Amino acid sequence: MKFASARSGKVVIEEMETPKLNDGDILVRMKACGICGSDLEKVYGSYGMASKRIGHEIAGEVVETKSDSFIKGDRVFVHHHVPCYDCYYCKHGDYILCPDYQKSNVEPCGLAEYIRVPKWNVEKGGVIKIPDSMTFEESALAEPLACCMKAINKIGTIENAAVIGAGPAGLMNAMLLKASGSDVFLIDTNDFRLDFAQKYDLIGINAKDDVANIIKDATEGLGVDAVVVATGNVRALDQSLGIVRKGGKIMIFGVPSKGSLLNFDANRLFSNEIQILTSGYCSELETKVALKIIENKTIDVESLITHRFPLDKAPEAFDLAHRGEGMKVVVTG
Repeated sequence: MKFASARSGKVVIEEMETPKLNDGDILVRMKACGICGSDLEKVYGSYGMASKRIGHEIAGEVVETKSDSFIKGDRVFVHHHVPCYDCYYCKHGDYILCPDYQKSNVEPCGLAEYIRVPKWNVEKGGVIKIPDSMTFEESALAEPLACCMKAINKIGTIENAAVIGAGPAGLMNAMLLKASGSDVFLIDTNDFRLDFAQKYDLIGINAKDDVANIIKDATEGLGVDAVVVATGNVRALDQSLGIVRKGGKIMIFGVPSKGSLLNFDANRLFSNEIQILTSGYCSELETKVALKIIENKTIDVESLITHRFPLDKAPEAFDLAHRGEGMKVVVTG
């Protein structure tokens, strides 16, 4: 069978035998898998987490099972990382900090014809049945939506916000904020992405313009309640300090490269009581809610998809996503 992997700064298609199942495992045929910003960082950047496997926004169909929980033909979303729900971090709600979270994974990755989902993921709830009313592509995007939802929940109730980075995750964050009643400014240098975002009734600002004054003028000189940094470029944090109000919050959501260093005036944070938050991953608890949001059409995630590629064209899919010439790019099986 075919699968995609990251090799020396590029994506290649490789061949391997279809994974054999152990007791409790299931085998899923990939039907749709989104390309995430963290996937791009693994290929073209310097990803700081343990796993270098690409593809984790996985939806597909069960084709073989050694688990009593699923049968052949079940339509499912698959989580690649699943916590134990029993350690110190899990008991305090910090599921993604669980030591087992990063250790768990699918084989060989999400961008494969067939994916072995281990017993751990199956028994811990990492495989979720999806309704017939939802497409596989919609279901695959439940994972990034869940990550955004977790970040927005950390921020709490606000009246207005700015999102720096108008990529797929930035737009999802902005759409969730908009749905909650917030006015949202969307900031980017990519004209295609800013033009694309107009259909969602967001206030687009080119980062090359005088962003701080534009936002201050629109907020009676205060600045926004919160800024979501949906880019891995840490220089955006400095820009955030210029547009967030006193007592506001900055959410670091984009994946920074390993070794990225921050350089800003810490006294500015202290004296203005600005909070810096981080959030970038989710558990199946958030994904179940995200699937409901998609099923109810509260957020139209499928409208974000601009390009679809078959698995053997995954290298071209990554190149296009890396160039920023599309919005959400999905690989189909």
